[in-house]
Amino acid sequence: MLNLTTSVPGGRGGCPPVGIQLEGVILPPVLIIDVILGLLGNMVALWIFCFKLKTWNPNNLFLFNLVIADFLVLVSLPLRIDSLLRGHWVFGDGLCRINLFLMFSNRSASIALMTVVAIYRYFKVVHPHHRFNRLTKHQAAFVSAFVWLLVIGPRIPMLAYNHIKIPGNKTQCFFFTSYNEMSRAIIVLVGMHRILTVLEFLLPMAMLLFCSVRIFGFLKSRQMGKPDKVRKAMRVCVAIVLVFMVCFLPTTVTTIGLWVIGSYRPWDCPSFYTFTQLNIASLGLNFLNSALDPIVYVFSSSMFRKALCGSLPRALRCRNDTSDGEDMPSSGTQSTNQQELKSTETERESKAM
Repeated sequence: MLNLTTSVPGGRGGCPPVGIQLEGVILPPVLIIDVILGLLGNMVALWIFCFKLKTWNPNNLFLFNLVIADFLVLVSLPLRIDSLLRGHWVFGDGLCRINLFLMFSNRSASIALMTVVAIYRYFKVVHPHHRFNRLTKHQAAFVSAFVWLLVIGPRIPMLAYNHIKIPGNKTQCFFFTSYNEMSRAIIVLVGMHRILTVLEFLLPMAMLLFCSVRIFGFLKSRQMGKPDKVRKAMRVCVAIVLVFMVCFLPTTVTTIGLWVIGSYRPWDCPSFYTFTQLNIASLGLNFLNSALDPIVYVFSSSMFRKALCGSLPRALRCRNDTSDGEDMPSSGTQSTNQQELKSTETERESKAM
């Protein structure tokens, strides 16, 4: 993925570096909206998790970690917005490294944690007796810590290199300018970053679609409860997939386009410049996930939803919602067991007569 640059890597293929004006026009208002909506939604979510949620389960713990991931990027975006509005970076090398690290770590952490939430829901619905459903809070905390290590590890090398450049006597903070200016270590780092950008979308997307299809098929085949209960169980999967597609698909597609053009059509400068600008524009959507994630919290956790509704003024409170996908498996299994028990007792009585 190309990062908030003022010039693009075209030197290797004969395309001269080109100044990018689109980022200074499109990104500031988009990122400002992302920050405002994200801070409002996640501050409410953090307040609910910390002060209103009476009991915790693994699902809520995973969602709480998603809130933390969103806050990390939200506190880093104002520096990037200031840089775009000024036209240059004024915060020094150290904050430049931290800024880039937080921005890209957030993408990885958000994707990974949303995938964990979907997988947890899959096991709760399709495999209600699997031991994964008996995770304790301490085990869920260990899973969360492992996810953080998994996503942060490949990004740590970004902190080891200076990303400050001075094109045209204006200090800029970006990943790279052109291939001719990069050291071998930076080339490897950029290549690894692009591979992660693609893989961390394709693999989780495949898992999300698999979980959603299996949950829907399982509930339809078992006819567990009324149709509205099936819809409630599917809401979280649909919400996660939609957030995933809207926020991360454009960046992934444009990254692949830049990769293909740079590798196989290095002379095609118009296409390279087009994909570069589309990639830059897609960054605004990339960070929109921090504003949309509170929707996932509402759909993913009945505990969170009830705590939120209970905190609203009486006139705005939601109607009573006693069942959703989160507790669907247990209630559905319990109902099925009760029906089987009644049926067995009826058969015994008829035989006795």
